Amino acid sequence: MDWVRGKRIGQGSFGTVNLAIPTNQTCSKMTAVKSCGVVHSASLMNEKSILDELKGCNEIISSFGDCFTIENGEKLYNVLLEYASGGSLANKLKNSDDHHFQEFDVKRYTKGVLRGLQFIHMNGYVHCDIKLQNILLDQNGDIKIADFGLAKKSVLNNKNNLGCELRGTPMYMSPETVIGGEQECPADIWALGCVVAEMVTGASAWPCSDVAGLMMKIGGGEEVPEMPRELSDEGKDFLEKCFAKDPKKRWTAELLLNHSFVYDTLDIDFIENSVSHWLIKNSSDLSLTSPRCPFDFSDWVTQHSSITYSIMSTSVAEDFDFIWCSRGGPSTSVAERLAGLLLDQISPPDWSVEDHWVTVR
Repeated sequence: MDWVRGKRIGQGSFGTVNLAIPTNQTCSKMTAVKSCGVVHSASLMNEKSILDELKGCNEIISSFGDCFTIENGEKLYNVLLEYASGGSLANKLKNSDDHHFQEFDVKRYTKGVLRGLQFIHMNGYVHCDIKLQNILLDQNGDIKIADFGLAKKSVLNNKNNLGCELRGTPMYMSPETVIGGEQECPADIWALGCVVAEMVTGASAWPCSDVAGLMMKIGGGEEVPEMPRELSDEGKDFLEKCFAKDPKKRWTAELLLNHSFVYDTLDIDFIENSVSHWLIKNSSDLSLTSPRCPFDFSDWVTQHSSITYSIMSTSVAEDFDFIWCSRGGPSTSVAERLAGLLLDQISPPDWSVEDHWVTVR
């Protein structure tokens, strides 16, 4: 894709994120470009190679290619990425009215992150920097895990990885990472627990601003982040599974996806796509569907039918509004047809005549 650099939408230690405006008029898809100087490009190149291996997961930001450019006398390495117009969960939390999310939204976001983590771990990688700033939302409010610059192959999948390099943000680090530099899939789950606690309370899981003191608190003793009082019992149980001090006892993303805290969460996207697919598939055959009442016969032609459905945060509603009419006649309601059957007869109708009856089951 040919593009020009648009407005800046993000800033990192060594690079920037801008909108990438396509120069091809036929391309209307919004894209972001992550750029840094070539001398500092190792992390961004690592991110690009990992994203190439993690294609096919809706909960992971997509990569569309890379290129080099020379701008203002500096050679830049650029990676074109899917644009998540909803911004990060960190910004959404900060801008929310109460500076915290309702539990239903916490469940929905958590489920999306878990799906992404399951895919990452299944493919032998560890993200190493799960935090609110690296969890984005697309235009539909769906989760997109981003920033794989610190991600790595797990020790089980990379014998050259000695596991002695600390990666990530201290506030989200797991005990085994702080104590021994062990940073495997369970470390991402611990970080997810910190993310959930932060979404519920609007504050960091650890109330500590001193990095050295924070590392001592995480690595020493049996202390874990405090359970948010606002959280339901099932939510607290979920966090207990994330905050197991022993990484071998910590639940995996796959197990957590079956935890009651997220398992019964209404899958808005799944339902919306399913209903849309059904409507498209059956739009031409709606008059042939099974009758809902004795007057819903296939030989009563639909003059006009409008089918609308709305999906809300806690429920799904399907509102079917049909205006029925008889062949060649004006639109009438079921009540009007009933009146016609009775009032158009001089004498009471003879219901014993069966020649024109339609069997309804």
